[in-house]
Amino acid sequence: MPNYCPNCGESLGGTTTGEMRKTSRRAYEDTSQEKKKKKRKPSAYNKRYALAYKRLKKKHPRTSFAALAKKAHKEARRK
Repeated sequence: MPNYCPNCGESLGGTTTGEMRKTSRRAYEDTSQEKKKKKRKPSAYNKRYALAYKRLKKKHPRTSFAALAKKAHKEARRK
């Protein structure tokens, strides 16, 4: 009974499981991959928020993220 490649449907004949795996992987790698999404650079506000959050986290390490984030956003909006 002939084996078929799961990606391209090509007959693999009487190949072994290992060869079949290599063939299907090669077929998968040949298909065009989507381009990686370009990362956006942080805005000025985002930079201010990050600095404020880090400063607060250093002073109050046991405080929850939500409480620190709220204070950091408040501080970042003021400037």
